Amino acid sequence: MLIEIWADVVCGWAHIGKKRMEKALAAWQGEPVTVVWRPFQRDPMAPAHAEPLERTLSDPIAEDALRACTPPGLSNADNRARVAEEAAAEGLGPQWGAEWRPNTLEAHRLIALAYEQGGAELQDRVVERVLNAHFVEVRDIGDPSVLAGIAEEAGLADAARFDAPAPRPGAELVRELLLTGKAKGVRTSPTIVANGLALEGAQPPEVIREFLEDASRHTPRRLPAEVERLRHAESLLDQRDPLGALTLLRPLMDEHGDDRGVRLLAARAYFGSAQLNRARAALESLVAESPDDSYARHLLGRTLQRQGRHEEAAVHLAMAAAMTPDYTP
Repeated sequence: MLIEIWADVVCGWAHIGKKRMEKALAAWQGEPVTVVWRPFQRDPMAPAHAEPLERTLSDPIAEDALRACTPPGLSNADNRARVAEEAAAEGLGPQWGAEWRPNTLEAHRLIALAYEQGGAELQDRVVERVLNAHFVEVRDIGDPSVLAGIAEEAGLADAARFDAPAPRPGAELVRELLLTGKAKGVRTSPTIVANGLALEGAQPPEVIREFLEDASRHTPRRLPAEVERLRHAESLLDQRDPLGALTLLRPLMDEHGDDRGVRLLAARAYFGSAQLNRARAALESLVAESPDDSYARHLLGRTLQRQGRHEEAAVHLAMAAAMTPDYTP
């Protein structure tokens, strides 16, 4: 059974959750499991060069970001006190606690590469090393030199290439994984996902074991990878992230560019991201192929409206409304 842990490495609950997962699996007697760490960013606006965490606590924007790692019902201040108590109870050490607000994209890139290069065991060691660097050694894990040292220890220096210009190996993979997590509905760190079920937060080991037992009995419907990617792109559109949807659609557009569903979803994403010429070209082609597709015709009319081509738009909008009354203005 594949267990995915979607988490940010600057989230104290992720460090605690890792220890609790290890305790839960130590007593696990079910089917063999593989634990994979997936990226989540609670603070995607964190600066490229880390700043002292003390300064962050007076920044309203950063304070909002911290809520993605705060259990319901707790303020951020209460959460910081609670997480320190829980970390001590888990044996993470009396000196446990972060001092920096880093951007975690490069740390996530290293963690993703660890799994790609050496599997779950190597990735687990890298995750542990990154968490210790941030919370125990109070180092800046946004600093490429810090991460390069961890990569060298893990035998990943050649793969990670922290001295290379951007985009570095694995950067696109991390971006796609972040979007996939968003499409799946991951909204807090950590979130455990197994067999289509999800458990939010750093739950006690017994709760994690019960969750894994439920997941082992659950058989989700397995979809082809292309269909799953298409659904994730659609989820991002529903969440008003058309550029993210286009990122996930790109491989499908390259490999299945003739598929009508892919083309229509891309047209929606172009429209949503105000790439109106691309939206119009895609929709005109779809309407020419299927004149009775009322949705494509309606969206073409709206695209033309936004381009100021009102007479052309009126024709398509009227025809769409005649076919589907719900599209009547």
